[in-house]
Amino acid sequence: MHATRLTFALLSASIATGTLAEEAPLDVVYHVSETDKVAFVLNNMQNHIDGVGGPDQVNLVLVAHGPAIRALDEIETTDRIRDAIERLRAQGVALEICGNTLEGYGYGLEDLVQGFSIVEQGGVTRIAELQSRGYVYLRP
Repeated sequence: MHATRLTFALLSASIATGTLAEEAPLDVVYHVSETDKVAFVLNNMQNHIDGVGGPDQVNLVLVAHGPAIRALDEIETTDRIRDAIERLRAQGVALEICGNTLEGYGYGLEDLVQGFSIVEQGGVTRIAELQSRGYVYLRP
């Protein structure tokens, strides 16, 4: 019983003084497929970065597919979405678009706001892959 209390006391002291090894940044995949949710999701991602103390504290991936592509169209998008994407990209967020969606909607990567990479295996397959590697899944 005394050993348990001593261990707890030492652990508490280590936490209080910051001597425990820092944890690796959390890996998180955000999923968006609805046109009207794109701005909301991008805002959530920025709030996530700000809430954990900056981009070095979290690894974020956005996987977009389906109708969400309409909100990412370089010509049709809003300044709010364009600015949010640029800000997130500058902070190291990986921006991925489903290859099946590009083909299905007749888009090319050049038709989207800059910064996206194509997920050839498909958006939902990519999300499952990331989850299997320990990424936390969020769909705001």
